[in-house]
Amino acid sequence: MNIDGQFYTLVFGDISSMSANPIEKKPFFHFWPGSYALTVGTWSCNFTCRWCQNWEISKCAPNPLKANYVDPSSLVDTVSSERCQGTSVSFNEPTLLLEYSLEVFRLSGRRGFYNTYVSNGYMTLEALRSLRAAGMDAIKFDMKGNREIVKKYCAANVDAIWRNIGEAKRLGMHVEVVTLIIPGVNDSEECLMEIAETHAKEAGVDTPLHFTKFYPAYEMNDNPETPLETLEKARQMAENVGIQYAYLGNVPGHRWENTYCHICSHTLIQRYGFRVVKYALNEDGRCPKCREHIPMIVGHSSILHSA
Repeated sequence: MNIDGQFYTLVFGDISSMSANPIEKKPFFHFWPGSYALTVGTWSCNFTCRWCQNWEISKCAPNPLKANYVDPSSLVDTVSSERCQGTSVSFNEPTLLLEYSLEVFRLSGRRGFYNTYVSNGYMTLEALRSLRAAGMDAIKFDMKGNREIVKKYCAANVDAIWRNIGEAKRLGMHVEVVTLIIPGVNDSEECLMEIAETHAKEAGVDTPLHFTKFYPAYEMNDNPETPLETLEKARQMAENVGIQYAYLGNVPGHRWENTYCHICSHTLIQRYGFRVVKYALNEDGRCPKCREHIPMIVGHSSILHSA
């Protein structure tokens, strides 16, 4: 809000949702597997997607008169009391909580917790660099489609998102990218191939790429779910362009929820939904069969083996 020529955020610390979530729910598959993140969000969004899965909060304007304010230090205390290993700003677009995130991440990092974003990636380079400087360890980017789709449905420029993906990697953050495949929107072979090829170029072939199943929601509640065949085809396209870790999401029990060594195909992490059911990486982060180093931040082994 503009008050006497000064801009003020209306959502600083106004928490709409809070829960302890498995890190796999973000999804992060190569960052602290088996751990839990205290996850928070606020109100509204900077995108105009018609299919939003969290539309109850992302399409709701903030109301400062009814704010549910949580002090940054209190939030970090809750990370500890809930026995989480880190924080995640999610649910709606986390860059709306930029100023709050900067304070939380500084406090959280000092206490040994990790910090993450689940974002559409539409931010300035200054904002991204500020988050890194404050202690953000990982960011998951949503890639909604190609240039035409992102402009049409999100009122945004996809080039800025790919730019930020590359910059996050250069800054040393852990990055994973997710495309929610929506029938009739971004499910064409042309669109999916463009995402896979650009991912390989901008994020790198060792950066995980997830293709997730769409469930009808918001203004697309009469749209069909994503066929499994489409998801599998997209994953194969990613593999064909050299991406080493391409996953499927929202299909519990599917083999491509699991992590396999990109050299010898040994099963390293077996998942069911958001749960790690088997963990076979060596403590040094290498494949136990061929000793290849796996691009993964493993956290504490005690967490992983008890997951």
